[in-house]
Amino acid sequence: MKVTQEKLPASQIGLEIEVPSEKSKQAYEQVIKQFAREVNIPGFRKGKVPRQVLLQRLGQTRLKATALENLINDSLQKALEQEKIQAIGSFELSIEFEELLAKFDPEQTLTFTAKVDVKPEVKMGQYTGLQLQAEEAKYDEAQVDEVLAKYRSDKATLIPVEGRPAQLGDMALVDFAGRFADAPEGETPAEIPGGEAQDFQVELSENQFVPGFIQGMIGMNSGETREVSVQFPDEYSSEELAGKPAVFTITLKELKEKELPELDDDFAQEVSEFETLAELRQSLETRFKTDQENKTSANKEKAISAALVQLIEVEIPETMLDREIDYLLNQQAIQLKNYGIDINQLFTEENMGPMRERSRPEAVDRLKQSLALAEVAKLESLSVETEEVVEEVARVRKQFPKGDFDPLKLMEFVEEDLLKQKTLKWLEEKGTIELLPEGSLTPKEEEAAAEDAEISEEAATSVVDVEVVGEE
Repeated sequence: MKVTQEKLPASQIGLEIEVPSEKSKQAYEQVIKQFAREVNIPGFRKGKVPRQVLLQRLGQTRLKATALENLINDSLQKALEQEKIQAIGSFELSIEFEELLAKFDPEQTLTFTAKVDVKPEVKMGQYTGLQLQAEEAKYDEAQVDEVLAKYRSDKATLIPVEGRPAQLGDMALVDFAGRFADAPEGETPAEIPGGEAQDFQVELSENQFVPGFIQGMIGMNSGETREVSVQFPDEYSSEELAGKPAVFTITLKELKEKELPELDDDFAQEVSEFETLAELRQSLETRFKTDQENKTSANKEKAISAALVQLIEVEIPETMLDREIDYLLNQQAIQLKNYGIDINQLFTEENMGPMRERSRPEAVDRLKQSLALAEVAKLESLSVETEEVVEEVARVRKQFPKGDFDPLKLMEFVEEDLLKQKTLKWLEEKGTIELLPEGSLTPKEEEAAAEDAEISEEAATSVVDVEVVGEE
């Protein structure tokens, strides 16, 4: 079998394959024998159908199409093995199958061309001596106090309020209904979709509900009904409500205040596995310090990865890109499902095209980062020891004892991740990362995060219910 290679753009290899006439004829005859054994034709025993009858009943086109399909698949596989080409994804014929079928003669040599995606060639710029900046996340002891305050609030006893109006920190049971403040002259203001509830319990704290809603309830007495004017934020998730003024009719049915438990050893035993409050504090402090260290490490990793994207030259094949987009959309679907959003309403055939296109830049960056790290590891002969992989696999299995892991895939994933971490550490040691206060580089990150959240916001605009209104 004669095979001619041609290097194509976008990490593709073109193959011209010439299949000898005897192979074509052999493939065609095998198809006839196969159909003769399997087809049921009235008046003939299975496997005893005469050749001419078979051709008349099934038609030569169907037989030739099956033979041609078998020839193409078999020849391509053998061509890849013969030329030692590591293809990724499936092949693509240079002309339509029907056009090739029209020219196919089992008695003649078959020549066809196809292209396949291959692992891309990577060129790296100067990756040592990187001068980068990253935000440093520092531990704040106030975080421990905030957690303990949250624990106390969760364990608080609700006591009915008597003799005073509502104030911040109270728990209120309310009925409410919202309507738009503006309406055409002579018309009644329209009700806000999903903007009403009965026997709804809400804590009177800032940043709850739409701005102005909680503030408007301060000073109300049990049994009182009040109209409260609010303004939906300009960046609200629902375009129908964004920036619109509204009025909520609120009836305060019950008012309770929180009686907080004492912050002592007994409390520590109730909310944790620790015997003393000091032990609980120490545990929280250790956890937050570790979290901040991990966050700083992640910020460094992000800075290195972003730099590598600028240093790499690579043509990413569509097969790799499609797989990465599939992964990103799958992760997004899982996240939205965890938020309680019906993903079937979002991941429709109509939406999939635009969603895939929006995910494309992120997929390209992720692939460039991965390919760049792999290339640096190869150029610097970085590797991980088998003992490291085995140890990490054991740790993963212990952490997820009920996980149904494919042993080989788990080993591959762990080895790849360990090598990635080792490469990132090597790049950090060979360069300089200036640590800046948290928030110094955030504006750009927030801009990227806003783009990532775009689909999530779109999902939320379909229904504006009580909970959505309350989250803003």
